[in-house]
Amino acid sequence: MSAYNITSTHPAVFLLVGIPGLEHLHMWISIPFCLAYTLALLGNCTLLFTIRTDAALHEPMYLFLAMLAAIDLVLSSTTLPKMLAIFWFRDREINFYACLVQMFFLHSFSIMESSVLLAMAFDRYVAICKPLYYTTILTRPLITKIGMAAVTRAVTLMTPLPFLLRRFHYCRGPEIAHCYCEHMAVVRLACGDTRFNNIYGIAVAMFIVVLDLLFVILSYIFILRAVLQLASQEARYKAFGTCVSHVGAILSFYTPVVISSVMHRVARRAAPHVHILLANFYLLFPPMVNPIIYGVKTKQIRERFLGLFLRKDAKAE
Repeated sequence: MSAYNITSTHPAVFLLVGIPGLEHLHMWISIPFCLAYTLALLGNCTLLFTIRTDAALHEPMYLFLAMLAAIDLVLSSTTLPKMLAIFWFRDREINFYACLVQMFFLHSFSIMESSVLLAMAFDRYVAICKPLYYTTILTRPLITKIGMAAVTRAVTLMTPLPFLLRRFHYCRGPEIAHCYCEHMAVVRLACGDTRFNNIYGIAVAMFIVVLDLLFVILSYIFILRAVLQLASQEARYKAFGTCVSHVGAILSFYTPVVISSVMHRVARRAAPHVHILLANFYLLFPPMVNPIIYGVKTKQIRERFLGLFLRKDAKAE
């Protein structure tokens, strides 16, 4: 019982409920979760390995894709192992500080993913609208600066959260009605004035989603205008083809976010497990499908990946 004793400001541990109302189905729910995590690990590691080992893929588009794959690996690994431990072993305990660390990584890497998707939209804009200046604009130093800016923005916005949560006294018990330490789920257990946390969390989410998505849409408006001005239909299809994978990645990331946000406002009386499942879908889906989207739709990656394995088979013979 000592593990649950309250210190002066916070409990020693929190208890993650999992999916409220569906505890009896945790073992069955774990099957698609485990499959999705396995696919995310295999797919993103394969992408990173393929891009790393082939010098021909060390171009801006693929360097941004490598960033996306690395972010997806961290994002899924931050939450999925603990979620599976809850489902399989009923290991619900999470140390207070481990909870804050998980929350920091979860939200900061989500922001980084949004930043990289925006950078990839800029890459496609330059490639299609200013093709003659592509190599002079998107240089290696600029790509490094974009990556550092994505990290800096995420860390700057998320660093205050652990310190804000640490100052609260948690009198509403240690149980978090979620599968992982999400900011607002932790705030609901806190006593005292949490208005600033509520406003800050909503403001950051709106700032990231609205601003990044607005610039992504703006980039594609310019891309669409440039493509429609191309003379031949074949050239149009080819130009659109270079954007298909990125559009798929954008939809896989932003669609669950928008649906979850709308559900929280439109279907407030929906069962808690509906919102939790949507939140989990947001974490599971992009890391799982992004490697598939780029592996299938991007000819260069598909050819390099198959080439690597064919060379290995030839050496083995």
